Amino acid sequence: MQPELYDSLDGQVALVTGANRGIGREIAARLADLGATVYAGVRSVSHEVPGDQRSVLLDVTQEGDIEAAVDGIFEEAGRLDVLVNNAGVGEFGDSLVGEPTERIDRTLAVNLRGPMLLCKHALPLLLQREGGRVVNVSSGMGAITEPQSGRSPAYRVSKTGLNGLTAYLHGEYGERGLIANSVCPGWVRTDMGGGDASRPVEKGAETPAWLCRFRPGSPAGRFWRDREVIGW
Repeated sequence: MQPELYDSLDGQVALVTGANRGIGREIAARLADLGATVYAGVRSVSHEVPGDQRSVLLDVTQEGDIEAAVDGIFEEAGRLDVLVNNAGVGEFGDSLVGEPTERIDRTLAVNLRGPMLLCKHALPLLLQREGGRVVNVSSGMGAITEPQSGRSPAYRVSKTGLNGLTAYLHGEYGERGLIANSVCPGWVRTDMGGGDASRPVEKGAETPAWLCRFRPGSPAGRFWRDREVIGW
């Protein structure tokens, strides 16, 4: 499966959530290096982003932030070509019986409700031109083809739902030119993944950034890891 890729994103506009650190920061940097105008979503005005990106206040649990961010992009740039739903939270180890309800609520709010609302508000811009891309940063822990043992239920179910959102976007809007894909970055050394994780941030960002380069007509509605389709 060899998609056609943009060698340059010059003239295109991307929004990356959770872009001030970790995988999101690296994805945003790669898109900026490719020439895209990158709006880096951050939860606080105190979070710094590189000078070649545009910081945008965006707490994905707040629909007002989402609306303001998308409206601001439309007013400034008049288009949106790429949406990367990267912002995520996860705490691991508890069973469903032991997982605090407030953690369940927050995990679902950030990892699933947030991306859904971003798509809800960004779709009119993404559908203006054939080939708008949505890249959902998911996890193999949410793949229902894998044994769902090992605790961390809120995180797992939120990522299963995110994969479902990808499938929905493809089914509903694929014929209108939208390219929606999910991606598992692997176990990455971030604040969430921890210092014992097997992958550096650069490796975790590699496939998400690659998916952002898909040209119209490229594969969509799939789940990827290391540039290969995996089961979900």
